[in-house]
Amino acid sequence: MPGSYNNDVWLAFRQNKYSLCLSNEILFEYHEILSKRYNQLIANTVIKELIESPNIEKVSPAYRFNLITTDPDDNKFVDCAITAGATYIVSNDKHFAELEQYDFPKVDVRQLNEFLQIVRDL
Repeated sequence: MPGSYNNDVWLAFRQNKYSLCLSNEILFEYHEILSKRYNQLIANTVIKELIESPNIEKVSPAYRFNLITTDPDDNKFVDCAITAGATYIVSNDKHFAELEQYDFPKVDVRQLNEFLQIVRDL
């Protein structure tokens, strides 16, 4: 939706202001969410654009760290970030707060509004 944080982050992505690390599991989840929220056509279009984007790093995590216990499904993002050596995960999901207790592997989490400010300053 124009004017929303999500839209601003998407526009910054399309302007190559940041790189996004994705695994197949994450792509499947994005497709599922977009299909439910919008429709299959939009989901397919967004996934295709992601896959073809030059600022995507495709990651295939070989190890499951299982750092998030309150919502184990969120671990796909953690495993991808660690494997890719990502600077941080961007999420407003409260389950990622669990990561603060670990010194290794260190995964920094930023709220969407914090990330948007970083992107705007680029």
